[in-house]
Amino acid sequence: MATPLNTPLMPKATAVWLVENTALSFDQIAAFCRLHPLEVKAIADGEAAQGIKGLDPVITGQLTRDEINRAVNNPEHRLKLAEPKVRVPEAKRRGPRYTPVSRRHDRPNAILWLLRNHPELKDAAIMRLVGTTKTTILQIRERTHWNAANLTPMDPVTLGLTSQLELDLEVEKAAKSLPPREPGDPGAATLLSVDDTVTPEALMGAGDYGSGSRGDTEDELDADAIFAKLNSLKGPEPDDEDREG
Repeated sequence: MATPLNTPLMPKATAVWLVENTALSFDQIAAFCRLHPLEVKAIADGEAAQGIKGLDPVITGQLTRDEINRAVNNPEHRLKLAEPKVRVPEAKRRGPRYTPVSRRHDRPNAILWLLRNHPELKDAAIMRLVGTTKTTILQIRERTHWNAANLTPMDPVTLGLTSQLELDLEVEKAAKSLPPREPGDPGAATLLSVDDTVTPEALMGAGDYGSGSRGDTEDELDADAIFAKLNSLKGPEPDDEDREG
């Protein structure tokens, strides 16, 4: 069977074309297109790949007429892809992040900021974020860098060396790898829950307001005085004759 590197472009569309235009066996088409023979049979029966337009492998330069004829005349022959006329270069392995020349002098400051604000980050994460080397990180951590006395911690996002999203992802990834902290560990302090922070006193507005609490103020209110004040604002009550008129 063909290797993944020898798989044709758009295997199902190629299989559709070979089924419709050649006398190749299902096994031959399946081996060339890296499909199961039953799937090729389903294509021939119209049960699969419906709506897929066949792709001619001869026009695309993936097969030759001679190769197809050779396979038709010999059921044991397996189709082979034609040699490509254009060689596509392999993708280069991703290396360290490229940093513009104008920003390279800021990298030590960014590394120092990361070491101080995110000590959980591993060296590999810092290297990905700011495009530095492990040696430089070690020198800055141990204060042996040639310019250690003049370094100032600066946010790499502000400097344009990385994005906030990339930084957040690295910090989140590093936090997941940290061992769980003991309950008594000061570093394990977290935000209090709502039940712990919203107490009945807080809901009632407890606290010192001048000389007394809010509850004391409400107790001192005179209900009769309040209603008398409201009645005076309404004005005089109309007479019964005014109502009837």
